[in-house]
Amino acid sequence: MGGVMGVKSRKVLRTLFAAAILAAFGAMSANEAMAERSIQIGQAKRTATVTVYIGKTEDVRTDTSFVELQVGDPEVADVNPLTDRSLSILGKKNGTTRVSAYAEGKKLIGVFDVEVAYDTSLVNSEIQRRFPNARLRVTSVNGRLMLSGTSPDGPTVDKAMNIAKQFGSDIINTVDVMSPQQVMLEVRFVEANRTAGRDLGVQWNVFGSRNLMNIGNRTPTNQLPITNTGNDLFHQPGVTAGGTNVGSSGISISPVTVAGVLSGTAPFGVMVSKMLAGGLEIDAIVNALEQKGVARSLAEPNLVALSGDTASFLAGGEYPVPVPGALGQVTIDYKRYGVGLAFTPTVLGGGLINLKIEPEVSQLDITHPVTVAGISVPPLIVRRASTTVELRDGQSFVIGGLLQSNGQNAIEQLPWLGDVPVLGALFRSTSYQKNETDLAIIVTPRLVRAARPGDVIKTPLDSTLPPNDVDLFLMGKTEIPRSTARLAEGVAVREFAGHVLDLPKYSSKENSSTGGARVLSVRN
Repeated sequence: MGGVMGVKSRKVLRTLFAAAILAAFGAMSANEAMAERSIQIGQAKRTATVTVYIGKTEDVRTDTSFVELQVGDPEVADVNPLTDRSLSILGKKNGTTRVSAYAEGKKLIGVFDVEVAYDTSLVNSEIQRRFPNARLRVTSVNGRLMLSGTSPDGPTVDKAMNIAKQFGSDIINTVDVMSPQQVMLEVRFVEANRTAGRDLGVQWNVFGSRNLMNIGNRTPTNQLPITNTGNDLFHQPGVTAGGTNVGSSGISISPVTVAGVLSGTAPFGVMVSKMLAGGLEIDAIVNALEQKGVARSLAEPNLVALSGDTASFLAGGEYPVPVPGALGQVTIDYKRYGVGLAFTPTVLGGGLINLKIEPEVSQLDITHPVTVAGISVPPLIVRRASTTVELRDGQSFVIGGLLQSNGQNAIEQLPWLGDVPVLGALFRSTSYQKNETDLAIIVTPRLVRAARPGDVIKTPLDSTLPPNDVDLFLMGKTEIPRSTARLAEGVAVREFAGHVLDLPKYSSKENSSTGGARVLSVRN
């Protein structure tokens, strides 16, 4: 009984094995049938196009029997007939060519186009692996690669382009960047006396997230180097007096860190950098320093540019410079001076902005003229910086500083008597003047969008009104705030300015012929 069961089991296994082999062959035949493409070349109204990848073959079946095939450009593709209704195409290089099919007697029975393109499956998988947050796709169009889709930022597109260039040098970029690509750069040129760091006292009172800063003259107890530990802006002892409060806290708190002693050699830009690192707004810092008279703003240019493009700005002028030429001729060239700015922003991912900045401040030096072709020309005093930084939207940073020192000695004496040793000091007067200035360049990038249609853009003049005669002559005000305009019986009392126009009077009446619509008529 067991032997009979064993024989039956072996027969069942043989049957299943044979069925599996037949299914495998059937699947292979089905795959081959799917891989073989069918085209119409006989009575087709449109010319068929077959796409083949470089270095790969494509089997094609036609609807009409042919005897001979002829390819237009053998350097693009090779065509080999397999049967009277099938052929194999091998892609050789990028391009498009046409294949003609002939019957007996060189009779043309049809044509079809062959496009040899890149196999973009590998580059697409690599881009999707590297940039999962972007929807990018590489396709082959007329022998060229095209990068399309959407990207969260510009650097992602640049990196995807570099990957695609490994598969082809000629690439079309049609990617849409979703994040805002306009950057407004706020630049402040702040100049302070060299003694500002020694005359300025800074006291920080810290209570939770509230900060209170006192700015004023201070009396240092020692000259120690600047340090920064933890949340302490400066960790040096000092005494403040006669300061101006700047901060969000309106009460006096026991100081956790009493700071304010700056080294006599510390640049002004270092002090501003430390304040920015402590969380202060740049407007609060500069305004407080200007109120105390220790600093002044030379210029505050704002400039907007697209990501990847360069924008420039100049507030100043041009002065003529004579240039000697051939045969004694003199031509005029113009040199620019003033406050200039050129920057190239690149928006990175996560709100990070890469900035290539070139600010410049120049002025005429009339004290040291240069004679050119008999004409006295003043030289330029130029302060320029060129750097590349990366900041986030709204962050401020001091990108550069320049210390300038000017000294002047003057001696007045009586002839001969002032040259006598020792006693000559009684007959001469000596004066010495020294002026040291420190320039700090502070930049703040911001991502901006254009205003919507119909939005009213505010200007600095929106909050003020021109004065009337009382405000101007009696009160001495050149402008008044809108909120303080004097009212009388609910109507603003203000002199009218301009022209009085005699306009025609209008009346309205019901017009039955227009379905009850109100019609305006002019009454002379």
